[in-house]
Amino acid sequence: MDTPIDGPGKHSAAEGASPGSMKHESAILHVTGKAQYIDDLPEPKGLLHVVAGLSEKAHARLLKVDLSAVRDYPGVVRVITAADIPGDNQTSPVHANDEPLLAVDLVQHVGQPVFAVVATDRAIARRAVRLARIDYDELPALLDIDAARANGSPLVWRPLTMERGAVGPALESAPCRLSGCVTIGGQEHFYLEGQVALAQPGEAGEIRVWSSTQHPSETQHLVASVLGRPHHLVTTEIRRMGGGFGGKESQANGCACLAALAAELTGQAAKMRLDRDDDMMITGKRHDFQVRYDVGFTSQGDILAVDMELAARCGWSADLSGPVTDRALFHADNAYYYPDVRFRSQALKTNTQSNTAFRGFGGPQGIVAAERVIEEIAFATGQDPLDIRLRNVYGTGERNLTPYHMVVEDSISDLVMTQLAERCDYRHRKAALRAFNATSRTLRKGIALVPVKFGISFTATHYNQAGALVHVYTDGSVQVNHGGTEMGQGLHTKMVQIVMQEFALPADSVRITATTTGKVPNTSATAASSGADLNGMAVLDAVSQIKGRMIAFAAKKWQVAPEAISFTPEGVSIGDECVSFRDLVWQVYFARISLSASGFYKTPKISWDAATGRGRPFYYFAYGAACAEVTLDLLTGENTIDRVDILHDAGQSLNPAIDIGQIEGAFVQGAGWLTTEELVWDEKGRLRTHAPSTYKIPACSDRPHIFNVMLLENAPNREETIYRSKAVGEPPLVHGVAVLHALSDAIASLGDYRHCPGLDAPATPERLLRTIMAMKSSVAQSSATQPSSAAVGAPTGESA
Repeated sequence: MDTPIDGPGKHSAAEGASPGSMKHESAILHVTGKAQYIDDLPEPKGLLHVVAGLSEKAHARLLKVDLSAVRDYPGVVRVITAADIPGDNQTSPVHANDEPLLAVDLVQHVGQPVFAVVATDRAIARRAVRLARIDYDELPALLDIDAARANGSPLVWRPLTMERGAVGPALESAPCRLSGCVTIGGQEHFYLEGQVALAQPGEAGEIRVWSSTQHPSETQHLVASVLGRPHHLVTTEIRRMGGGFGGKESQANGCACLAALAAELTGQAAKMRLDRDDDMMITGKRHDFQVRYDVGFTSQGDILAVDMELAARCGWSADLSGPVTDRALFHADNAYYYPDVRFRSQALKTNTQSNTAFRGFGGPQGIVAAERVIEEIAFATGQDPLDIRLRNVYGTGERNLTPYHMVVEDSISDLVMTQLAERCDYRHRKAALRAFNATSRTLRKGIALVPVKFGISFTATHYNQAGALVHVYTDGSVQVNHGGTEMGQGLHTKMVQIVMQEFALPADSVRITATTTGKVPNTSATAASSGADLNGMAVLDAVSQIKGRMIAFAAKKWQVAPEAISFTPEGVSIGDECVSFRDLVWQVYFARISLSASGFYKTPKISWDAATGRGRPFYYFAYGAACAEVTLDLLTGENTIDRVDILHDAGQSLNPAIDIGQIEGAFVQGAGWLTTEELVWDEKGRLRTHAPSTYKIPACSDRPHIFNVMLLENAPNREETIYRSKAVGEPPLVHGVAVLHALSDAIASLGDYRHCPGLDAPATPERLLRTIMAMKSSVAQSSATQPSSAAVGAPTGESA
């Protein structure tokens, strides 16, 4: 039996208590190597393997595709082209009809699948694809945001404008004004388990697909569409993923569709597993952004007006770029109130991989832009950035309307920042760092304390729904299934805990099964930090139905009021009598009362009108703050994260141990995105950072030397979420922004903290050195042309 590590554990749902910190439901399987992922499943007899043949050009017409040598290679069973697809050659997740499964006449990025080889062995298939002879007619390729803007690249999604007040006049009349541009790099998901799918044909047109996907229903629907058959003939299943981070929300569909297509055309089971190079060449990344901003403010640092244009490199197809750029706008205010504001998006088409969902879904990019504005104002006014942040946070009774006209009802950013500053001794440490910098020639230290306000819910309102299926068996054991997917984040563990809590059962009495479209249909993606919120309430609904039937039966049989019945670890208390859970279940079964229920939940209160840029897209906000301290070598650009303190708002945490683990991992991933992880394409559109040898994710040595993570205490969610908890998946990734600003603070020491370094991301050693040189040059020019007491207010121009 698993017992809680800590936490209340035994309280009822009515009391709003969280279940406590139970270990991960698959922990033992993970550490013993017995947890099965798709590539670990027993292979069906005669299994075939699928490998895609990829475009070598970024933008070109296909003049001739000669696959004769591929077909003749020993061991090749079938070569598949677009002409072999019985249904629709489309895998667009937003019905944009711009994402063919296999290219027809045109290729639009290096790495786009043109054909697929089906062979008896994966190594054979990999050798065979290289034998293809393709003639191209190359076309001009747009590879980055600047080129897309300069050449009138089409948008892959309609632009969105969020506006409140009169921005133009407010900027013109502001006593101080600054403008600039911040560039924010993309990020590879780098999940441990790559993209993989296994398809097995059945009778009467049925096909079963095991896919490493965050969105089983979407995978089911697209497989059905490619095969030209109804959804009820396709079943998608996933027990667990070895990481997803958004990279398997839509990007898993290509492998699933090709594996299913191979199974359909050959009548045999087929598997497709991408190696790391192909995975990185084919699939999309986090969107890189370029944000232009114009801000008006007072000499005391009060923000008066903000105008931002957020442009994203989206890649060759729409994918999820529209919702991503929308969410970037939703979070370009972060925790701050802008009296007059205008945000605009540009989702630019480029001849690169189709960028997609990534933990935070555009929100972190918007927040980086918001924090650059804070930094600009702080250095211009000579104030501590923390004080500028505290001056401009949202209020609760006033100054509480977002750019999209949603009222912020529970702003606690000032509380979180103030509490963290006191806990980590921010003020004294900052003074000590400045004293160190005053005498240090080659090393500079920096510190930054940055908040996060993150909206929770899908901005596509219809996705805010979930289903669950709970069975109670006659031996008293319980099986639970829901529409969410487990990718290591502990979602299944939390669902097990809800059932344990409600029935007061030990962990070994509750079993969660693989997510499958055959049990819970029409599910939403496990994304937008909504997995526990949506599926937890659906599981609770199903359990409550069964409990209600059991209580009604017991109340009638024992002649007691329903209020006199409670579920406890000792059994079911019925008046003065205590009956074991198993015995009561047995009696309910014999009374012919259902012990199974389908649960459902839809998020209340939310609405969004993209045409007007107004509504309430989020059910609530999650808050937090991080303080990061760094040391930077001015000669090499090398740096270390010396200490990080995080205070995060998880509401009434469902599982504090798992949530703290999520916060730690999210911070490291966010810091990696902003410092070490750099995506590089050459002039031909070839991704040069397509393997661990050329793409640097954070290593163990890159973690903070001192790492303190705390959950905000006594802060239950004011909204009726599961046990008053809050989402913890995406918001803590933003804590990595504190590292970027701590590095900026270290560079600012070269200019007496009166010049904004304009540090872009990722802040690699090379970029840090360029920014250091630019800072020294700027300081020298400033000293030569104006006195040190120059008035605040002159535009800074573009960032270095």
